[in-house]
Amino acid sequence: MSFAKAVDLLRLARMASGHVGITLSDIEREFGVVRRTAQRMTDALTQSFPDTEDYIDADGRKRWRLPRRRVAEFFAPSPDEVATLELACNMLEHQGLPGEAGRLRSLRETIKILTPDNKHARLEADEEALLEAMGHAARPGPRPASDPAVDTAIAEALKGPFALDILYRGRQDSTASLRRVEPYGLLLGARRYLVARDPSKPDGHLRHYRVEDIEQASVTDDWFARDEDFDLEAYAKRAFGVFQTEAEFGEVVWKFTPRAAPHAARFRFHPDQTSEVEADGSLIVRFSACGYLEMCWHLYAWGDQVEVLAPPALAAMVAGHRRDDFPGFP
Repeated sequence: MSFAKAVDLLRLARMASGHVGITLSDIEREFGVVRRTAQRMTDALTQSFPDTEDYIDADGRKRWRLPRRRVAEFFAPSPDEVATLELACNMLEHQGLPGEAGRLRSLRETIKILTPDNKHARLEADEEALLEAMGHAARPGPRPASDPAVDTAIAEALKGPFALDILYRGRQDSTASLRRVEPYGLLLGARRYLVARDPSKPDGHLRHYRVEDIEQASVTDDWFARDEDFDLEAYAKRAFGVFQTEAEFGEVVWKFTPRAAPHAARFRFHPDQTSEVEADGSLIVRFSACGYLEMCWHLYAWGDQVEVLAPPALAAMVAGHRRDDFPGFP
């Protein structure tokens, strides 16, 4: 058996170790092969792993399933994978989500416990070396304040979903007041915002609550029906950062100078942006979003190397603040 075929066989065994197993159609789609080749692959699977069982599912399709214990040793996590989990934990902590970071670390330790003993020492040594080389453990920079009790309450309410009582102090408030809200999700950025609906407000609009300004939070027993059409990812795309207002939503067009264009081309300013290079080497970036102030904060870092072509209101906000003495780009 060639090396490539051996690798494909292990991939196939991993797929077959899932709860429901695999069908010939799954193999065709995953490996890009025809039906006859998929059949030969199942033959090789049953020959290499005699414990493989086949059965007919509820839809009348034949499936092959392999007990997980038979392939577990072949799929011990790599040092890169374990190190990536630790990096993800650090990033969650940096975003002010220690609860989620703790659960991910618990998963990481569980994975390591399930790793065969003869691979533990090498795994831990390589993981430590990778983390040291990547140097992300002590990432500097501002981060949002975090209250573990508030974070836990928000997480529990989102899972319900249950209404949440928060003691919240808005920017214009001298003292915090008690509010009952229906949570829909969290927006993560320089600050964290709880996206929630206040049922006491007749307009029914979603509002943003700065998590660090929630002094206390407690989960209620009141279950609420979330809007089934709400999509947090689509909702988040409407804003450049986290602030949203319908009055500012629309097409945004930025033009980067030929000097800045190669650097700007490596940025993703918005998930749905389009880019085009002009004849003189300048770069035009287009997307639709709102949040002029957050756009201004970012545009300032580019100095005079970017021009706002649209909308006019945003162009007016950055006019007079385009410095020409910045020694580098963001």
